[in-house]
Parts: sequence; structure tokens; C-alpha cells
Amino acid sequence: MQIEFTPVAPAATSPLIAGVFAEGQLPQGLEPTLAQGAAAMRFTGKPGQLFDGFVERDGSVVRVVLAGMGADDADRPHALEKAGGALAARFLTSGNQELVIEASNLSAEAVAHLLTGLTLRSWRYDNYRTRLKDDQKVSLQKVIVASVPEGAEAAWADASALVEGVGFTRELVTEPANIIYPETFVERCRARFEGTGAELTVLDEAEMAELGMGALLGVSQGSVREARVLAIRWNGGVDGAAPMAFVGKGVTFDTGGISIKPAGGMEDMKWDMGGAGAVAGAMLALVKRRAKANIIGVVGLVENMPDGNAQRPGDVVTTMSGQTVEVINTDAEGRLVLCDVLTWLQRTHKPTAIVDFATLTGAMIIALGSEHGGLFSNNDQLAGDLLQAGLDTGDKLWRFPLSPAYDKLIDSPIADIRNVGPRGAGSITAAQFIARFVENDTPWAHCDIAGMVWADKPGDTWGKGATGFGVRLIDRYVRAHLEG
Repeated sequence: MQIEFTPVAPAATSPLIAGVFAEGQLPQGLEPTLAQGAAAMRFTGKPGQLFDGFVERDGSVVRVVLAGMGADDADRPHALEKAGGALAARFLTSGNQELVIEASNLSAEAVAHLLTGLTLRSWRYDNYRTRLKDDQKVSLQKVIVASVPEGAEAAWADASALVEGVGFTRELVTEPANIIYPETFVERCRARFEGTGAELTVLDEAEMAELGMGALLGVSQGSVREARVLAIRWNGGVDGAAPMAFVGKGVTFDTGGISIKPAGGMEDMKWDMGGAGAVAGAMLALVKRRAKANIIGVVGLVENMPDGNAQRPGDVVTTMSGQTVEVINTDAEGRLVLCDVLTWLQRTHKPTAIVDFATLTGAMIIALGSEHGGLFSNNDQLAGDLLQAGLDTGDKLWRFPLSPAYDKLIDSPIADIRNVGPRGAGSITAAQFIARFVENDTPWAHCDIAGMVWADKPGDTWGKGATGFGVRLIDRYVRAHLEG
């Protein structure tokens, strides 16, 4: 989507003009056709509410859109994004190629939020759709912001980096597993981070074996696709200072292994790398906007397949930490990937704190549906900061308990730990498993985002499919707590 800014008012003959108005504050001088039509359709300016009609201006027929941005309160940023998303949903395939937004009543920050919602909702991935009808194809190519307030272009330049990061996450999550697998995930990241100043480190299977990553490699051994660990480091803060770390589970396809999943819906398991996608997209956003902080994103990339070499239920693997794991269920593979990644991260980069993102458990979807991701943490301050970042961005989290009382559920009779407990508290025992690999009381949080990375129906700022959940959460946390 091309975004342009102009200080002048839109031409009266522009074919499609939008204005954004607060609740109960329609502009004076609106043509009677529009004013009466809006009243008849009960348009009041609620967030995301639209009314449009046709009027004659200077001898030309113009389509004018009224968009609502709600009341002037703390929720105004979300309301503006909802308004932008509503404009995109209405006009993306309408046949109009250009939309002019009259922004004289908006602040620079308001323009940035409006464009954020519009561009996020405009994201589509039609690479494999070869027979779209004309009325299904994207027509809207350009948005012109007219009567632009001072500072709007700079505010949008900052916000557009975030939009790019969300788009990259959606791209990675949307791609099928025959296109995005561990090696190509790395290649896609190399291409996107080229020339940005970020440092990329890649471990192959031989290097992981030498390091003793038996848990991660155990998941990978049933696939012909080799595993990878990818680290993306950005040094935008104090030279030499330890980084904050974000970690992502990257199971590029999850059959369940020998503990194979049911056939129905298994195609969805291409997005079992949603945590890795979120971390990669967030790192791209942070790098593109030149975040003033030292940050590292690390993702463990594997494919979980059930061939003759796949690990079996009952196998015992030795992790890089030296702890042994009895693999009760090969479909509880994400925690096996994360535990070795966490050990490597801590021993190699010594981060100040760690937040991991993983589509880890179906139990989380049962508990929270698709309204919140689950949050577990050993540090109340870190947990509170992440919860607030979620509220600020709409990437909402809900905290669950951690307690030694749950540890007995994953004790093994023959190894240090087993990778699943009983049916009850499934998301909690998964978090308890990961917690055993956090060293030296490092502040750590685990975000189980199983219900959040993919949507079965459109939302305010996304269409059906990949949501990009997690990118905005990470970015807001970094802004609020690492760049101050």
C-alpha cells in the first residue's frame, strides 16, 4: 500500500474522500444528502462505524465516507485503528484505486494509528491464488493523507516499521510447510534483514549435536528437513551491555510425530511456528525503527514428522543442560525445542531477561479461546509489564500460576523429567517444564499463544488467517521498558 502525505486539502473532485470523526461530532456544512443519510443509518461516530454516500461537488460525483473514531478517551488509539481497518475492509477490493483521507482534525499520532489499522487490515497473501475474479482482487493501491498535521510523516515512519514486522510474521505463518521449513525460514530472514545492521547466527544439526541439544534434535530426527537455530541480535543500546531476549518455538509443521494428530485440521499445523514468526517479525520491526536497546531474538526451527527414524514415546533424551527427559508424548514437542534453545541462549548471550512465545498447548485454547494468550512468569514485574503491553496494543495476555506443587505431575520414574503430565493443568505443566531450564533466577516469562496466531474470521486489523500476534506486544514492551 502506497501512503502519501500532502499539506493541502483534498480536491473536491477526488473520487473517494474519507473523514474521521469523534462520536457525536459530525462536521458542520456537510451536504444534506450525507447528513440526513448518516442520521437515517444511525451513524454516530462509534469506533469503526462507517457511512458513505455520493454527492456532487464542482460538477463531479464524489463518494464521501464518514468513519467513526469513538469518544475522546484512553481507548482512542484502538478506536482509530479500528476505523482504519474498517476503511480497508470496505474499500480494499471496491474497484477504487485511491483513497483520500482528510486529516485536518487529527493529530500526528492519530494519523499514525489510523494508517496502522488501515495497512494492517489491508494485508493479503494472494501468491498462490491464480483464478481470482476481478471483484476479489485488491484494487486500492494508494492512500493520500491530506491537510496533514505537523509530525504525521515522522509518526507514520515509526509506525510503518511495526506494520512491516507484523506483515513479515503473517507471511511466515501463512506460507505452507513445503515452502517454509527450517532452512527456508532462515533464508527468508536473511533476505529481510540484509543490510539492516542486525547480526544473524545460525546453528545447523552438526553444531547442535556437538553442543548436546538432544531434546531439540530428538524432535527433528523423523524429518528429512534439518533443524536450525537462528539468532537475530540488534545492538542499539549501550555498547557491550547484555541483551533482553525473546525466544520463539518454530515447529514449521507438526504432525505430532509417532503420537500422530487426527487428520482433520492437521493442515493448520503449518502455523505451529507462530512463536518463531512473532519473534522474527518483532525483531524486523525493532531493527527497522532502530530501537535504542540491545535485543536478541532466538528461534528453534524443526519439523515434527513420523518416519522410521522418529523418536518414540518412552525414549529418553539428554538436553543441552544435562537434564534428561522421558518423552511420553511426541506431540508435546515444543517444550523439547525450547529447553535446548533456552540453555544455548543463556550460556552464549547471558540475557538480562527472557520472554518466550510458543503455540504450545491445546489446553490453552480450551482455557482462553482466541481472546487472550496465556502468560506464565517467575517475575511479577516482568509479568505486569507484559500484561500492560498487551492491553496497550490489543495483543492481550492472561496470567496463569506457576507452583512447585505442579512439579510432581511431570516427575519421571526413570529420568529427571517427563515431557507431559496428566490431562489436568496441561498448559501449566508445560510451563513448569520450561521453567526447569531457566538458570540463575533469570527473569523469564512464557507466552502460550496457541489460540492467537491464526483467526478463523476477520478482526478489526486482520483478515481471516495469520494475525501477527506478538509483534506489537514485543515492540511496546521494548519501547516502554528498554528504551526509556
